[in-house]
Amino acid sequence: MNRNEEQQESMGSQFKYMVSGDSISKGVVYDETRSKYVILEDNYVTMLQGKLKGAMRNTARFGNTLMKGFSNLKRDVLKEKPDVVLIEYGGNDCDYHWSEIASNPEAEHSPKTDFPAFERMLVDMIHFLKNQGITPILMSLPPLNADNYFKWVSGNNPDSEVNIMKFLGSVTKIYWWQERYNSAIIKVAESTKTKIIDVRGAFLQQPDYTKFICRDGIHPNREGHRIIYDKVLEFIRMSEPQLLLEPAAMPGHP
Repeated sequence: MNRNEEQQESMGSQFKYMVSGDSISKGVVYDETRSKYVILEDNYVTMLQGKLKGAMRNTARFGNTLMKGFSNLKRDVLKEKPDVVLIEYGGNDCDYHWSEIASNPEAEHSPKTDFPAFERMLVDMIHFLKNQGITPILMSLPPLNADNYFKWVSGNNPDSEVNIMKFLGSVTKIYWWQERYNSAIIKVAESTKTKIIDVRGAFLQQPDYTKFICRDGIHPNREGHRIIYDKVLEFIRMSEPQLLLEPAAMPGHP
């Protein structure tokens, strides 16, 4: 056993984990029976808590962009001093102010986080954490259901749909645009030699991944959170087994 392994062994239950992200990591799902967003009790983060040595703090927030999250992370990290930070951003960053587009499709419109800025800030976040002696782990984005998301952001309003379509040109552009931000996450993982959990791949392996996305087209539903949980657990078992309380079950099982 080398010195690093001895340190990890001696830490035992003293590991500290932090999740930094948006509403997906917060556990937000759309409850169709109540027609509103709610927090899923059995979201992927809460399910993970019972499998890992040490304590996990979930700092994810509804509506978080990378800029907001990074600002809060700097404060939280200095206070909490976690060993590992799971990073999940991009869904809000690539999003547009759709009501403004619906009102004036001909105007210039920018995403909530400009693409080059997103990539640059993600690199800065990784370097910040590594300089603090913290292990960052990136997560790729779950795929969205472009058709449902288009209906959602247009409020099923025919006039809004026409105007938003003028701006988009095609509904598939919604998927492509989000895919672009996902590619930036993968690129940053490679360039900074940071580990990444292929959440997107786990969804796309399903015969019909849209069954695991809420009616809004973007938030994973209960079963979608199970897919994320299984994928994260598989990653930990293969890459960071010392973090587990006990050998993890195979994906698809408790």
